[in-house]
Amino acid sequence: MDFLNNTDYVVAISFLIFIGILLYVGVPRIVGKILDDRADKIRANIDEARGLREEAQSLLASYERKQEEVKAQADRIVATAREEAQTAAEEAKADLERSIERRLKAAEDQIASAESAAMNEVRNKAVSVAVAAAQSVIAGKLSAKDTTSLIDEAIKDVDANLH
Repeated sequence: MDFLNNTDYVVAISFLIFIGILLYVGVPRIVGKILDDRADKIRANIDEARGLREEAQSLLASYERKQEEVKAQADRIVATAREEAQTAAEEAKADLERSIERRLKAAEDQIASAESAAMNEVRNKAVSVAVAAAQSVIAGKLSAKDTTSLIDEAIKDVDANLH
């Protein structure tokens, strides 16, 4: 038993005995089962992650479509608002022009009315002055007979002008 003094042999024999015990107890089967269970869990996690990824991608695509729809709708709203604002501005401009035209027409009418009133007043004054002057001239120069003939002529003139 010289070989028991050699440590290399003792370690080799001990190692073989240890391996034999491990095989007898079924450690490789237990380790294999643990590794298989671990691989199954990893596969399940990968499948779940794949499903979550696909779900996330579909949600992302859905949100991108919705974002595009919302953007298109916002663009339509902005375009409509611009058109309405432009239309309102044009209507306001037209209303302002009509208002200015009405005010100018009213001012022109007032000016024409004031002119007419001033002309009538000047005519009335002129007539009053002429009548007064004529009355004083006639009163001083005409006799009763001449006055009667002038009145008759004036009545004929008025009658001719009215008919």
